[in-house]
Amino acid sequence: MKKANVLLCGMAAAFLMTGCGEVEVLELTQNETDLISEYAVGVLVKNGTLQGSRLVDTAPDELAEEEAGTEEPVEENMEEEPETETGDPAEVVDVSQDEEETQSMVSSVEEYYGIPNVTVSYTGYEMVDSYPQAEEGAVPFFSLDASPGTQLLVLKFNVQNVSGEDQLMDMLGYGATFRVSVNGEASKGALATMLVNDMQTYDDVIPANSSVELVSIVEVPQGTNAGSIDFILRGNEQDGTLRLQ
Repeated sequence: MKKANVLLCGMAAAFLMTGCGEVEVLELTQNETDLISEYAVGVLVKNGTLQGSRLVDTAPDELAEEEAGTEEPVEENMEEEPETETGDPAEVVDVSQDEEETQSMVSSVEEYYGIPNVTVSYTGYEMVDSYPQAEEGAVPFFSLDASPGTQLLVLKFNVQNVSGEDQLMDMLGYGATFRVSVNGEASKGALATMLVNDMQTYDDVIPANSSVELVSIVEVPQGTNAGSIDFILRGNEQDGTLRLQ
């Protein structure tokens, strides 16, 4: 360090000797240059000049702090059960059966759908494992088999053309769909079939002063005894219930 002091003093003397004339550039060796740099840094540190200096790149740390500041807390998506006024969890009640019980009663199929010039009369039912029943020597165009543990409840209707002219009966055009409730149990949808006499999809002309037999089929548990049957009609704004028996 003393050697560096001597060199600095020598440099100062050289500048003074030159006065206002041309400055003489001193040529220093690498070792002398290092000593002068070391001395200068020591002086700066001693005087506190380097305190607070941003010699270290803190950009990565600042970026991490900014990212941490913008990170939003994750909210857990918890589904809470609705509570009653007393604070207890609300009981979920299946009201489908109640809705069916409050459906309006109708007197006939033709009245509900507004089918002109025909009368639709319920003539009875049969319980079978398959429909239609196979006739000896004949192969039906379409047959329907009951699922295991069930039987087919076949509801039969006589549709009479009461006019003197042929009458088109287009149930598809009415958007007709049926449901059946047996013995007050929850209703089941009538099966969609390819039967030509399925009333739910019937679309044909009934000749004048003649009638056709149409059916609607639903599956019921094996051994069911149909004490009461409600035929539920859909397609209009409000469902209608026709009590068959």
